[in-house]
Amino acid sequence: MALHKMILDDFYDESYCLIAIHCRLQDYRLAYLLNKYLGLKLERLPHDLDYKYFAASYSIYEWVDETQFSTWNLISNICKKEVDMLQSSGSLFEASQQMLKTYHLLPELKNVDYLIKMSCESLQNQEQNCLKKLQTIPQIITSYSVDISRIKSKEHLIF
Repeated sequence: MALHKMILDDFYDESYCLIAIHCRLQDYRLAYLLNKYLGLKLERLPHDLDYKYFAASYSIYEWVDETQFSTWNLISNICKKEVDMLQSSGSLFEASQQMLKTYHLLPELKNVDYLIKMSCESLQNQEQNCLKKLQTIPQIITSYSVDISRIKSKEHLIF
């Protein structure tokens, strides 16, 4: 009997590029500015990205451009949640204290606030045009292209 073996290591090999954005705006304000300056139509998806056993959730906006056969995603890289702090004071009454904990979608890019993921046919031209237009938005501190091969947690970008 013949044995067939399927290797699924490179099963998900969609070509996409990733742009990092440093910006202190709220996600909806940044999505509005991207729609205005880049001519996009980003809309928030009804469900956020949930990782680390639902401890962290990241907002995601998406636009599928059917004329250019491309998909644009704006993803928050930072999630801040208040969690109960564990302490044993030995007192009769418990005083619960809250601690602000920060989670990152891509831990390798801890300083990045937002990510733009572009999946399209002509990545090189789209990426350069997008970076030029992002530099014209005054509320964005900086933006740059990310080398995807250096990211260890690529599975977080599959949605």
